[in-house]
Amino acid sequence: MRPDAKKINIAIDGFSACGKSTLAQALARILKYSYIDSGAMYRAVTLFAIRHSIKDDELHLLTSLLTDIKIECIWADLGNKTILNGEDVTDQIRSLEVQKIVSQVSAVPEIRRFLVAQQKEMSKQSGVVMDGRDIGTKVMPDAELKIFMQADLEIRVERRMKELIAKGLTPDRSEILQNLTFRDHIDSTRIDSPLSKAADAKILDNSHMTPEEQLKIVLEWVESTMNR
Repeated sequence: MRPDAKKINIAIDGFSACGKSTLAQALARILKYSYIDSGAMYRAVTLFAIRHSIKDDELHLLTSLLTDIKIECIWADLGNKTILNGEDVTDQIRSLEVQKIVSQVSAVPEIRRFLVAQQKEMSKQSGVVMDGRDIGTKVMPDAELKIFMQADLEIRVERRMKELIAKGLTPDRSEILQNLTFRDHIDSTRIDSPLSKAADAKILDNSHMTPEEQLKIVLEWVESTMNR
C-alpha cells in the first residue's frame, strides 16, 4: 500500500469460527490501522455475567448492571487485549463456558445498544478494522469496505477444536458442533440487529483457503477501494 494512501474503515462480519479476528488483525498490522474486536466486548459482558452467577435464563438482570461494566480494547502488535474493569481477561473470554452463552447475552437488546454505542464511538476515526456480527449493517454502515465471511460448518468446528487444543484444553467435538449450530441460529434470528450480510458487502467464503490466501484477496479489495 502507498504510504500516502487514504485511510478507510473496514467492517468484517460473519459466522462464528470463520476466522474474522485472524483476518482483521492481519489487516490492522499491515495497514497500521486500529483493530476493534466487537465480539470480545460481548464475551467480556458474558464473563461478567458468569462471575456474578447470572444464568442464561436470568440475563435480563444484566441490564441493571451495565453501568458497572467498563470494557477497553487495547490493540498492539502482539495482539488484541480485552480489559474488563481493569483486569486483562483476554484468555478467560475464550473459554467454552463463555462461548456457550455469549450468543444469548448478545441477543439482549439493552446489551446490544450499550455496546453498539461504544463501538460507534470507537469507529468515528478513519483507519479502523472492526469485526463482529452487525458491523456493516449497524455499527459502521458507512464503512468503505464491508466483508461478509462464511465457511462450511464442519470446517469451522475443526478450526474451533484446534483453537482450544492450542490453549491446552481438551474440547469435545460434538459439544462444539452443537454450540456453533446453536450460535448460528441465535445470531441469525435475534430481533435486535441479527447477523446478516450488508447489501454492499463482499462475500468471502474461506472454507478452503489458508489465512495467507484470504489475506491476499482482501488486500486487493482494500487497494481497489482506496483507489476509487
